[in-house]
Amino acid sequence: QLRLVESGGGSVQPGGSLRLSCEVSGFILKDHEIGWFRQAPGKEREGVSCLAARRTSAWRSNAVLGRFTLSRDDAKNVVYLQMNDLIPEDSAIYYCAINSRRGPPFRANARCGVNDYDTWGQGTQVTVSS
Repeated sequence: QLRLVESGGGSVQPGGSLRLSCEVSGFILKDHEIGWFRQAPGKEREGVSCLAARRTSAWRSNAVLGRFTLSRDDAKNVVYLQMNDLIPEDSAIYYCAINSRRGPPFRANARCGVNDYDTWGQGTQVTVSS
């Protein structure tokens, strides 16, 4: 069964940290592009950070550079998003997504467009406020 389940969201004060998890079923993570996205009320869904299948490259939004880090545990089939120095503008529903296309060949460069991914989790809410 193809499934992505996010967890770890919540409410935090500005400057705080959260770690989101995405448990992946039905895919072998190292064979697929994976990414984190977010959608704030009234805004379009946007890429936050994405990783190429064989870890050849990673992409992060300018808005989160230096604060957010995507990591992947292939043994557990889990993807994480470590979020530090959170600001109110980070408040959104966060989704993990996977490109179900499996290599080889494997793309060298990570892609982080919404249309590049076809399987999505249900999302987890992150709220940053004082």
